[in-house]
Amino acid sequence: MLKLGGRVVEIKSQEVNNNELFSVSTKEDLPKVLRASRAFLVSDADVPEGFKHYLILESVAHLINALPVNSEYTVLPQDYSYIADEDVIRISKDKSSIRVLYRASSPNNGILISEQCNHYCLMCSQPPKAIDDSWLLAEAAQLIKLIPQYTREIIFTGGEPTLYGGKFLDILRLAKSYLPNTSVHILSNGRSFKSDAFTKSYSLIDHPDMMVGIPIYSDDPAQHDYIVQAKEAFDEAILGILNLKKYEQKVEVRVVLHKQSIGRLRQLCEFIGRNLLFVDHVALMGLEMTGFTRANLDELWIDPYDYKDTLSDAVKILAGYGMNVSVYNHQLCLVNDDIAPYYKKSISDWKNEYVEECDGCKRLSECGGFFSSGVQNGYSKKLTAFK
Repeated sequence: MLKLGGRVVEIKSQEVNNNELFSVSTKEDLPKVLRASRAFLVSDADVPEGFKHYLILESVAHLINALPVNSEYTVLPQDYSYIADEDVIRISKDKSSIRVLYRASSPNNGILISEQCNHYCLMCSQPPKAIDDSWLLAEAAQLIKLIPQYTREIIFTGGEPTLYGGKFLDILRLAKSYLPNTSVHILSNGRSFKSDAFTKSYSLIDHPDMMVGIPIYSDDPAQHDYIVQAKEAFDEAILGILNLKKYEQKVEVRVVLHKQSIGRLRQLCEFIGRNLLFVDHVALMGLEMTGFTRANLDELWIDPYDYKDTLSDAVKILAGYGMNVSVYNHQLCLVNDDIAPYYKKSISDWKNEYVEECDGCKRLSECGGFFSSGVQNGYSKKLTAFK
């Protein structure tokens, strides 16, 4: 698991009132006009002049002496040795910590829009906070301008990103302008799209490749509302999906599999096939063992081995309707062979690990492995390496 944020060894820079974002460079020959706003990653004593900031790993901290006079710099713990060219970092305004906001080498780059949410899901991996975090919107706008145009996909997440209404739509417009060839995936509970006016405004952004991922956890509205701990959530999410498709927008239905959702998974897939046949993708997803999941583990945990036949049936139902379906966040040895055409390695690379039982498995490179939190907090005892 990569460490994306935390305290640093030392920061020397001018006092500022806000966090600072920097695109990282390893190019010694970068034009001087570009150096003035970037952070240079120091690797040897030949340090180019003119960069706004310099980054030095603790193992080579002696290279501070090679920096140009009066340079601003940060000494990083070795945990950040993975930082590379065109990554984007945030240096906190109190000069004590950093956060890696974007990694150029990663296919999994998420932008946090808000920690506020109008759900309180039993298995929420990012527990909501009732705070004013509008500064995240400003940071997102700044970050988008620093992300390379070759980036394949960015994900907007929360909390619930759409709670900021028109301000969030402005962020999406900015993404379209600065990253016209980058696909956009929005993780939302879908309820804001119950508003026809909001959905129409969203559609008028006219992004060529933008999709909203909306969770539906049961065909029974009461059960869905219980899982997300919000009244009328099912009805509003379904209305949101219908509105989005009315305006010809891409929609993904996401189903997290756990003890509360698995019992009616077959019925849910029949419901989706009969009533939401027009959605663009259905993702059946394994449980992440973090956030509220740990507190509600007895109510949520079910061994994937014990529901593998139910999962096969669910996929068969959706595929039978001709729907685009994928299985995420599972281990290959815990699913039936008929899942193979739908199986995806999906866990974000920065929190993806394997366990001792996986040693020597000949299909390790094909397997999605585990969330780091699953390794720490418990996983199936039915793992069997392919030999």
